[in-house]
Amino acid sequence: MERKHFLRNGLAALGITAIAPLAAACRKDTLDGTDTATGTETGSGSNPTSCTVAPTETEGPFPTKSPSSLVRTDITDGRTGVPFTMKITIQNTNANCAALANAIVDVWHCDKDGYYSEYGGTSMQSANFTSVHFLRGRQVTDANGLVSFTSIFPGWYQGRATHIHVHIYNASGTSLKITQIAFPEGSSSAVATVNGSAGVAYGYTKGMSGYTYNASDNVFSDDSAGVQVAALTGSVSAGYTLTHTIKVAA
Repeated sequence: MERKHFLRNGLAALGITAIAPLAAACRKDTLDGTDTATGTETGSGSNPTSCTVAPTETEGPFPTKSPSSLVRTDITDGRTGVPFTMKITIQNTNANCAALANAIVDVWHCDKDGYYSEYGGTSMQSANFTSVHFLRGRQVTDANGLVSFTSIFPGWYQGRATHIHVHIYNASGTSLKITQIAFPEGSSSAVATVNGSAGVAYGYTKGMSGYTYNASDNVFSDDSAGVQVAALTGSVSAGYTLTHTIKVAA
């Protein structure tokens, strides 16, 4: 059974609409995936050579409720943390992976403490942020298939690795792909650095104890090729930039 069907059907059978925290054991990668020549943390998804459609993932448990109302580049909306820029390129597998212009791209992710806006006050998330819309936004791709967002480096919560949700539509608003972006991991990675001593001054106080790595994550565990792992550059003081290409059949 495909994971997206398991997540949706299994949760529906339990009478819940969100992913419960997993009890999977953490592991620490021995390789940090860093290109020592460039200082870029790399993943297979950052510069893929094949023209294949990105994996489809679950939209929940905290999808944006009214994405059309959040057309903006800066999605911080008052949340503090390590500066973070996302540069996401959309390509069309039906056109030999040419850049897909005028695609609509929605993104959302949690804050430094692992909380999502638009939700809360429940067993899934005790902190109540139902009336705010931080770390959510929509942009339309340019001629190069590119959208950019200004944000803060995502935190993490139990059962999930650090990640970003993405929903892509064509220019007419037809859904093309719901997927997620993973982060490189390891002792020198941005994830480890931000959640280490360097990130404490920016409010990242959870550390890495109890962190779920990509290989144990319920979404990314079958991505053995690292297709969903983005490339990151930067530092805590200067901020980080994520670059990633997502291929859709448009």
